[in-house]
Amino acid sequence: MSSVENDVLIDIRDVSVDKNLPKEERIAEYVRQIRNPLCFKCGKFTVQVRFTQNGPTLEDCLQRLVAL
Repeated sequence: MSSVENDVLIDIRDVSVDKNLPKEERIAEYVRQIRNPLCFKCGKFTVQVRFTQNGPTLEDCLQRLVAL
């Protein structure tokens, strides 16, 4: 993944979506606000979503985190 300037990323804590909207509209509004759902900030942390063809599933990763 290419590097992204941290100051252009949206902080997910600033995203607010009306829960009364239909599902498709909520998704569209979230993407509109976050701009890049694969790379955003959460406070001082940068979150980059990556996928590998034969890597662990999200569920596997979360189970490892809980087991720590």
